[in-house]
Amino acid sequence: MAAVLEHMASAPTAIRSFEGDWTGPALLARAAGAGRLLANYVEPTTVVPALLGTTPTGIALVLGGALNNRPLAPLGTRLSVAELVPLVQELGTDLLLADEPTATMASDVAGAAGVRLVVVDDVPEAEHDLVPTSPESVVLVMHTSGTTGRPKKVVVRDAAVFARAHQYRTEMGLGPGDLYCSTGGFHHTGGVGMLFVAAACGAGLVPFPRFSVESWRAVAGLGPTCALLVPTMIDLLLEAHALDAVRLRGLHYGTAPIHPETLRAALDTIPGTEFTQAYGMTEGGPISILGHADHVRAAAGEPWLLESVGRILPGVEARFEDPTQDGVGELVVRADQIFQPDPDGWLHTGDLGRCDEEGFLYLRGRKGDKIIRGGENILPLEVERVLELHREVKEVAVVGVPDRRWGQTLKAFVVAKDPETPPSEVELSRHARAHLAGFKVPEDWVFVAELPRNTAGKLMRSRLS
Repeated sequence: MAAVLEHMASAPTAIRSFEGDWTGPALLARAAGAGRLLANYVEPTTVVPALLGTTPTGIALVLGGALNNRPLAPLGTRLSVAELVPLVQELGTDLLLADEPTATMASDVAGAAGVRLVVVDDVPEAEHDLVPTSPESVVLVMHTSGTTGRPKKVVVRDAAVFARAHQYRTEMGLGPGDLYCSTGGFHHTGGVGMLFVAAACGAGLVPFPRFSVESWRAVAGLGPTCALLVPTMIDLLLEAHALDAVRLRGLHYGTAPIHPETLRAALDTIPGTEFTQAYGMTEGGPISILGHADHVRAAAGEPWLLESVGRILPGVEARFEDPTQDGVGELVVRADQIFQPDPDGWLHTGDLGRCDEEGFLYLRGRKGDKIIRGGENILPLEVERVLELHREVKEVAVVGVPDRRWGQTLKAFVVAKDPETPPSEVELSRHARAHLAGFKVPEDWVFVAELPRNTAGKLMRSRLS
């Protein structure tokens, strides 16, 4: 937060939105006003649950909470009331903060959770009396995306945000003069988490409404220089001939790998843009980065590099626990940018992976996703990546289904690039067998319009059967 205060004290543009620009001093004045508002309702160190959109007011509230020792915990506005109530109750605060667009739903949540509701549509400016936090100060509370159960609380401390910002400043060149736009939900590590990082790097912020092709075209008028998208959004923008509506210096993506054809099309469409994939999780990151030079290599004839999540970053200690004969084990890491490590200082990521001889990290799925067919261990992510290299396949999800003879067999859910003319099951089986052992080839095939994903764009594998 000391870095945020330093950069924003003289920033000509701290926030640029459709309502106009805020200078750095104006943002700090609003943050001071937000801090005083929060002080009217809760005591210091209280974590305040909030249902907020990505707006200038939302940013001011989060920043004000961080700098006044009343950190906010933004929650997913697309979750149901039933999903939100236990998250609010777990935080143990007799207050729910909301903005005008979420007021109706927030009222239902507050009533069911038995807490007070405060709706804030704007925060007044106040005299800037903000002071830097200490390295161990809690500046934000986030929740995991809940792909394997109820979202888990993650406490974010000042020093870890600063370390995270250092990595993005070093690897992406993010800094003063940039305008950073994230399409991630405000509650997500790619949303509010990256806004914190960008502000600590000295970049201005461009709040983004819910993603659509039309909203992407509209935000072009605000002139962002760097943006965070997920690969499915890139595909949609390419199909609509809208990716180049925003002239970006840097495009940052995550949550899933980018398809080689998508990358080649994107590089042709926005040739002056540098691509970066960052791998991390709500509990901390980035852990590894696939840089622009790696993307160029992949497009030029080494597409397998896109199956990786780049090289593990300097300053990150990593090991693989209980590796198999081919070196695949659970990735365990330790680094300054890890928000919530285990008591021993390391973070068990739950991701299975290995590194190759060049140091590229290849993920092979989640620890709990392993499929055991006739005693053979199969990682669905490996099968999915092979199938997604087929020219007629857009994306795939593979799950294990019970089988009396084999214990489990593989079932593939396939999204075809052209739903009217999907590839045949025989053709897909032949393609998979050319790259995989026979026991890894799915036996059941289902063609679907789309795969179930959460608001962060992550696959909800548990919903497939």
